[in-house]
Amino acid sequence: MAKIANYDFDWAELAFGSKKPINTLQAIFIAAPRELSAKRFAQLVKTYLPQGNIVLGLAKEDYVLGLEDQPQFKMLSATIVDKINHSNTKHNIYTLSYFQRDTRYILEKLDFKRVLLINGSWKQLFHTLPQYYVLTTRRIPYDMLSPFASEEEAREFEAKTSLPKLPTNGTFTTEEMLELAQKASTHSYDYGFQTGVTLGRRKGNTYELLASTFNKVVPFQTYAMHCGASREQNFSPMHDLNHYDTIHAEIALIIKAQKEEIDLRGTTLFINLLPCPTCARMLTQTDIAEFVYREDHSEGYAIKMLELAGKKVTRIVQ
Repeated sequence: MAKIANYDFDWAELAFGSKKPINTLQAIFIAAPRELSAKRFAQLVKTYLPQGNIVLGLAKEDYVLGLEDQPQFKMLSATIVDKINHSNTKHNIYTLSYFQRDTRYILEKLDFKRVLLINGSWKQLFHTLPQYYVLTTRRIPYDMLSPFASEEEAREFEAKTSLPKLPTNGTFTTEEMLELAQKASTHSYDYGFQTGVTLGRRKGNTYELLASTFNKVVPFQTYAMHCGASREQNFSPMHDLNHYDTIHAEIALIIKAQKEEIDLRGTTLFINLLPCPTCARMLTQTDIAEFVYREDHSEGYAIKMLELAGKKVTRIVQ
């Protein structure tokens, strides 16, 4: 098959036109990935380019959709494609630029012999997204791969990634405490759902900030990205707690309070997601007096459990 001179495609031009320029490539598609190191990209090329042409997706957004302005979810923006295409290779690498919302339609309309999915390049669990159902319906084989060349590189990425600092003290309103909880959640590398909490002590109509935490991926933040998220590997439903990669934010808060000797008596916990049943049962045994949350979970199980334990529970919708 003759090589195509144009190596760069744009879905905006292909969407309502002929798909032949890409379909004739019989390519392997790397769906628009989060950042990859040059070393990791070279590994992928070495593995898959001998098998056929590669179409590399490039997102038009700077971050994973729904995880904006979070450096741990920055999208790939530059490659070494030109160097490879000017070398003596049997196959080529092409690029396809598109908005992430169009991924589903790209998978529906274009013919790829395999799709490569880079962990951490989407929000929520992949098997709950329309893209997954397109792949399975069309019976397109896919691989879910690490964005890192090695565990060492994965750990180095966490160490060098600078996240916005959160306040460690101050006095805030109820809404501000909830906003701080939401900001704390953005420190999580869990792209399934990010949960954040703040702990405060009431002072009149405001609260003194005592601590903030989030659902931290363990044993290190990039673990699920590198090794594969256990919930995706096991096709876990959204509220299934059998497969999980993080310490829940509430557990992290209790651990932090114990280490820093924070007195929980009479405090209020602010959280962007109602505690799960397991955390709710644990929280009944703490001295935290009040819980304020935004989003529901598990049909409100925690509300009943906490109120029966004498706690006050309030939902504030944004």
